[in-house]
Amino acid sequence: LTLLIGLAGSPFPFLPRHLTLIGTFSVGVPGFFLALAPNHQLVRRGFLGRVLRFSLPAGTAAGAVTFVLYEIVRRLDGMSLDEARTSATMTLLGIGLVILLLISRPLRPWKVGLAASMAASYGAAMAIPSLREFFQLDAPSLGGWLWVLGAVVVGGTGSWLAVELRERIAEGRGAQT
Repeated sequence: LTLLIGLAGSPFPFLPRHLTLIGTFSVGVPGFFLALAPNHQLVRRGFLGRVLRFSLPAGTAAGAVTFVLYEIVRRLDGMSLDEARTSATMTLLGIGLVILLLISRPLRPWKVGLAASMAASYGAAMAIPSLREFFQLDAPSLGGWLWVLGAVVVGGTGSWLAVELRERIAEGRGAQT
């Protein structure tokens, strides 16, 4: 994402405060609870390879879709830079929550509830004026919201497809040996 922004010469789509929200709600808090969950699977070799096979395609899809969304909404009539940044924040967080659900499989009600509570927590930051001001969030217009929703659907689906394709390629290589 940073490389694309640099090549495009655009203002960076996130303030450090936005990255705090994204990291807290899509990685930090969920990771804490997922780490505490009981796990009866045996330890397997190849941890780093499995992590990279998942994170590289999913992260690439999330970053690319967020970049495209940011560049589109930044150019919409009447859209301020703060609204475009908020849209990018919502998009990356939304895709991050989809990725959270992908890595949490098999899904259980509490895992879905965890992702929903993270989305609700971000919603609270948007709804409470003092938090919205502190995090420098500016709700986009209806058109901006629709772009964000579409980008989360595309990015979430793209992340899922990228991971599935990469896994099938890896399985095919394993079957050939």
